[in-house]
This record gives sequence, C-alpha cells and structure tokens, in this order.
Amino acid sequence: MKNFWHRRSRKVSDKEVKGNLNVNKDENGASAEQSAEAQAVAADSVKADAEMAKLTADLGELRQTLQRRQADFENYRKRVEKERFEDSKRATARVIEGLIPVIDGFEHALAAHREAEYDSYRKGFELIYKQLLESITKLGAERLDPAGKSFDPHLHQAVDRAETSDHKEGTILQVFQPGYVFHGRVLRPAMVRVAVHPSPASKEAAN
Repeated sequence: MKNFWHRRSRKVSDKEVKGNLNVNKDENGASAEQSAEAQAVAADSVKADAEMAKLTADLGELRQTLQRRQADFENYRKRVEKERFEDSKRATARVIEGLIPVIDGFEHALAAHREAEYDSYRKGFELIYKQLLESITKLGAERLDPAGKSFDPHLHQAVDRAETSDHKEGTILQVFQPGYVFHGRVLRPAMVRVAVHPSPASKEAAN
C-alpha cells in the first residue's frame, strides 16, 4: 500500500513538471511574439519618420519653388506694366509734339492781328488756343516760358545774347518761342535771349 501511494505521488509530480514546462513554453512563445511585434512597430515607426522627413523636405522645396515662381511673376507683371506705361508715354508725347506747331500757329495769328476788326475772330481763336493748351497740360505736358529766370542749357536754347549790366549774367531777357517738357523729356527747348555782362572792350567803347 505504501508503494502504491509512492508511485501515485511520483505520477502527480511528473504531470506537474510537464504542466510547468508547457506554461514556460507558452510564456516564452508569448514573449517572442511580443518582441517580434515590438520590433515590427519600431521598424514601422522608423519608416514612418523617414517618410515624414522626406515629405517635409519635399514640401519645403515646393514652397521655395512657389515663392520663386511668385517672385518671377511679380517681376514680369511689373516689367509689363512699366513697358505699357512707357509705350503710353511715347504715344502721348508724339501727340503733343504734333499739336505744338498748331499752338504756335495760333500764337502767331493772335499776335499778328490785333486790329478791332478782327476782335470777333480773335475771341474764337483764343478759345481754341486755350483749349489746346489745357488739353496738352492734362496729358502731362509742361509749357516753358522762362522769361526772367536763369538760363538752363538742358531746357533752353540761347539764340541771342544781349550785353547788359542791369541783369545778372545768364538771365533770360526774352522768350522768342516757348518750350515744352513731358515727364522730364524736353519735347522742344525754349528759344531765348540771354543777358551777358559787357566785355571790357564794350565798356571802353561806351565810354
């Protein structure tokens, strides 16, 4: 009887050992699976980080490209606007240059006929003359009538000189023909008479 219980006890112990071995196998298997899963997650995370870094770099390049394109377009737009403005100015300047001789003609006609019998005609001519001057002024032209001002070779053309001590040298004494300027460009210089100081020879001759 004693031997029977001893064998029974040994059998139970063997089962327990086998059970413990199976538990250990399950735990080891679970640990291996968890480790593999963790490695897979880590690999996916590294891959995702790399893809994110690439996308960020690509986005930065696209932004820079877009900024360059926008800058190029803005420069192009400004250049086109400037060219259009310059073309418009040149066309307007040609129109004004064509009107200047007409204005000169009105001035000569008004200066030549001051008799009372021409008063009715003068009024009509003066009205048209003023309208022409107003029109070219609105277009941007500036009339040069520099009597009493200092001579400027960029704006005036001296067609005569007069020796005098009554005026500062270089003073414009008379305007023979007015000039016109358009946006800084001289369409026609003013034709003027300029004061110069008498030379010593002229002073001696006068005395």
